Amino acid sequence: MGELDVIRREVCELHAELPRNGLVVWTGGNLSARVQGEELMVIKPSGVPYDELTPDAMVVCDLEGNSDEARLVPSSDSATHGYVYRHLPEVGGIVHTHSPYATAWAIRGEPIPCVMTAIADEFGGEIPVGPFALIGDEELGRGVVETLESHRSSAVLMRGHGVFALGDGPRAALKSAVMCEEAARIVHVARSLGPVEPLDPDSIDALYHRYQNVYGQR
Repeated sequence: MGELDVIRREVCELHAELPRNGLVVWTGGNLSARVQGEELMVIKPSGVPYDELTPDAMVVCDLEGNSDEARLVPSSDSATHGYVYRHLPEVGGIVHTHSPYATAWAIRGEPIPCVMTAIADEFGGEIPVGPFALIGDEELGRGVVETLESHRSSAVLMRGHGVFALGDGPRAALKSAVMCEEAARIVHVARSLGPVEPLDPDSIDALYHRYQNVYGQR
């Protein structure tokens, strides 16, 4: 099995985790992976139901979002993914969702504050909000990149749209998207009970360092 075949299979399998984790409905949302050492990515085809996806259906694009494959049209967010890959070389995977709680924060144009250890662990501070942009070209990707330049967060809430989550590979990006939705839900519930207070910056730094550098198996 060649490298592209392995990536297609992984991207297909990880797409099944999006509906399983309640991050998407119908055909909305997408996941991509960078092809290391090439100016290429593998991404979901546009408008294909999740239960009909196969490894062969995954579309190979250049980092402008263009594909020479005639079989299936790539995701309408391909240009956004490509822009992020071109400008953030450390990123190896991207997930885009309209998960309900996180998208509600995006609609309000309000960052998710860092009020619990799990947010500090995963995101190193608040989950920020990026600007509104129309779907289909690089403007959305530019907003993702420019917003995350000043944050440690691996996820951004794009105003009036949804979540873009990044990782060093597609599985890490998926984890970021899952944790973003969980943070959005928990903080929403907490605020319904009363005011919430962000953690202090020193504690956030310590928690982030421990989780990113000490936690788990090394």
